[in-house]
Amino acid sequence: MKILLHACCAPCSAPILEKLMNDGIKPAIFYYNPNIFPQEEYEIRRAECEKYSKKLGIEMIEGGYNHDEWLKEISGLENEPERGGRCLKCFKMRLKKTAQTAAERGFDTIASTLSSSRWKRLDQIDEAGEFAVSGLENVSYLAKNWRKGGLQQRRNQLLKENGFYNQLYCGCEFSMR
Repeated sequence: MKILLHACCAPCSAPILEKLMNDGIKPAIFYYNPNIFPQEEYEIRRAECEKYSKKLGIEMIEGGYNHDEWLKEISGLENEPERGGRCLKCFKMRLKKTAQTAAERGFDTIASTLSSSRWKRLDQIDEAGEFAVSGLENVSYLAKNWRKGGLQQRRNQLLKENGFYNQLYCGCEFSMR
């Protein structure tokens, strides 16, 4: 399995990367999060992912930051509650770009750290993952509940061990309220 892991941040990525590598899989990180606001927050999270990927000796691919494009994508959904339609639309946008990048770069599987967050709905993430790979012949989506198997506790340990910046919101300005 050659897996491209969509990563939202280093704290969520760390236990998943560790698990994959312990299972003999060498993943690459795909950092694509145009939802994060403000851009300074995006840069802090990106730098943390980059630093950790270098520590592990794995590739990190950045998908670019275009917050205005993301705002257009979720237009009309700004007042949706957390875990509502805006989140699903956001996940679809981010995982579609992950799947396209995976196909272009020879990865056969995508997964996302989004499914490690207790603040996100697994069914929405899985729907977005399946949507993202639809129409792609050589890329599949790995539906995985990264909250189980002690990974949540390991996340907290790795957060402390590595001194990661630990954000207090998903990144979207509409989740700040």
